[in-house]
Order: sequence, then structure tokens, then C-alpha cells
Amino acid sequence: MEIKLRKVGNSVALIVPKEVRSKMGVKEGDSVYLVENPDGYSITPYDPELSKQMAIARKIQSKHRDALHELAK
Repeated sequence: MEIKLRKVGNSVALIVPKEVRSKMGVKEGDSVYLVENPDGYSITPYDPELSKQMAIARKIQSKHRDALHELAK
């Protein structure tokens, strides 16, 4: 699907069609994330559960850094 960039005031906007927003489960005002991939970029909705899990993982990694380093050898 080709989507054109459009000038909006002093910015440039990417207009996401209604059917795409619906499939993504996002609406006006929601946040989406631009993720770099080997093939380019993907737009994905924010997943707060993943953010919580990553915060827990970072805490564990920090607390058990030395043990994890030894296990990685």
C-alpha cells in the first residue's frame, strides 16, 4: 500500500487510512512507534505490557549482572 506524505502546517504528516488504523487497533491521539528493521521501518502500536516486562528484565539483569555474564560464556 502506498501512502503519500502531506504537508500540514510546518510539518509533514503520514496519513494512515481508516482500515489500517482499525486493524492496528489505534485511534486519533494514540501513540504508535516507528521501529527500524533490516528491511526498513515498521509502525506498531505501543504495548504497555511489554514495557512492564522489559523494566522487570532490566532490574533482574542489573541485580544479577555477574551471574548472567558467567552464564553467557
